[in-house]
Amino acid sequence: MILSANDLMEVVDWSRAQFAMTAIYHWLFVPLTLGLGFICAIMETIYYRTGDLFWKRTVKFWMRIFGINFAIGVATGLILEFEFGTNWSNYSYFVGDIFGAPLAIEGIMAFFLESTFFAVMFFGWNRVSRGFHLASTWLTAIGANLSALWILVANAWMQYPTGTTFNPDTARHEMTSFWDVLFSPVAINKFFHTVTSGFVLAAVVVIGISAWYLLKKRETQMARRSIVIASIFGLCSSLFLATTGDGSAAQVAKTQPMKLAAMEALYAGEKEAGLVVFGVLRPEVGKKYLFEKNADAFYFKVEIPKLLSLLSFRNAEAYVPGINDMVFGNPEQQIIPIQGKMGLGQEALKAMKEYREAKATGDAVTQSYYNDLFDPNTPDGKYMHDFRLKHLGYAYLDNPTEAIPNIPLVFYSFRVMVGLGFYFILFFAITLVLSLRKTIGNRRWLLRLMIVSIPLVYLSSVAGWIVAEVGRQPWTVYEMLPASASVSNIASGSLMTTFFIFLVLFTILLIAELMIMFRQIKLGPQPAEIEGKTDSEK
Repeated sequence: MILSANDLMEVVDWSRAQFAMTAIYHWLFVPLTLGLGFICAIMETIYYRTGDLFWKRTVKFWMRIFGINFAIGVATGLILEFEFGTNWSNYSYFVGDIFGAPLAIEGIMAFFLESTFFAVMFFGWNRVSRGFHLASTWLTAIGANLSALWILVANAWMQYPTGTTFNPDTARHEMTSFWDVLFSPVAINKFFHTVTSGFVLAAVVVIGISAWYLLKKRETQMARRSIVIASIFGLCSSLFLATTGDGSAAQVAKTQPMKLAAMEALYAGEKEAGLVVFGVLRPEVGKKYLFEKNADAFYFKVEIPKLLSLLSFRNAEAYVPGINDMVFGNPEQQIIPIQGKMGLGQEALKAMKEYREAKATGDAVTQSYYNDLFDPNTPDGKYMHDFRLKHLGYAYLDNPTEAIPNIPLVFYSFRVMVGLGFYFILFFAITLVLSLRKTIGNRRWLLRLMIVSIPLVYLSSVAGWIVAEVGRQPWTVYEMLPASASVSNIASGSLMTTFFIFLVLFTILLIAELMIMFRQIKLGPQPAEIEGKTDSEK
């Protein structure tokens, strides 16, 4: 089936929509397990050291919340991985040699390490020694985060492709260094930033649920002690989150300047660039792109002078390129215009086509020429790899504006993420101080704020992913492969149908998960007398 231009765009839009919807639902469950596993492990460590059955009763309650999210997170994650083959087959072929390796390792981590120790953690009480059970809880928490590592390594490679080379014989990118892929600076920052955001989210959820118990005057001892542990864990995590966020932004400045420009709605590049704390964009920014030399994208803005240059390049006087620089080019800053990159990509496509034709016809002379041309060790081959093949994805764009992401969505999402990040640092600090003073139960307004903070922390988590993924568009692999060249050759109607099927299915799962969680929260921990009768260690 050959798709027309309109049909192709429908396929791209519906493929994006389906993957985004699945990813959002998946991410509603995953981050809680990343942090709650460690909170449970900390609580069980206290039980192991003290022998106090209060802590056993407490950790078993929080483990139930962990288990509910863990099960549904696995189910939605499997569907995400299948979508690579069904909806994004061209992408899977083009980068499967790189992308498949971390996904395979993640599968081993998830289904062997995690599932084994997860079973012991839940069903091993009184069946294994306390030390072995504690080790299983820690290994489950570590395994969940190691699973996240491999997914995030794969995602980081899409943001910053490294450790690979292009094979003209197969028209695929192939891995040349697994360690370059694993330890790229983008991957390291992305992993620590993402998992610590999960730690913050879990801490807020534990505090919010505990606050509900204090408002209801139920399980007050469990609630108070859980708040202390969660606030310490959350404060340390939120401070580290701010540090990794700064590192991630610096990597974006180096590797994805268009995303940085969208985050700041910066059209005209400048030295000593200021950081916009808050601003209101003009409606034209959402409807069309402003390419005037001195374009002002804002109705008004509050800006800290020089801070964007300082945070981006560790130099307050550094030049930060804007959208105009990348669209039209900037020779002084050695920035190639998008039109020029499109030409380089088209040259690479033409060379690949002629090389494959020469192979098909047995033209040895032409084959020899292109073998040298695609060899990165020759001068011409180095230029081919460093410029033409590097910008191969631009050959699939119809005009330069397609390389610009949705600026209003990225700009506002970034400020939601950062603003709530600072809010949670203050939130944990106040919660910890009042908890240690044992006055938190008397402040009902604060207890209500703790409950309200649960949806806010999920909002900040989703906003972060919007910045990362929408800011990368239109690329599935940055500058190498756009979404329009990544999708499967299928009818948009089938994508539309499965989109709504998954939407209904995931919504039912979400409602079921919330109902089960709310029921478990209302039931609370096991009554002490039941715990005493079933615990052979008492």
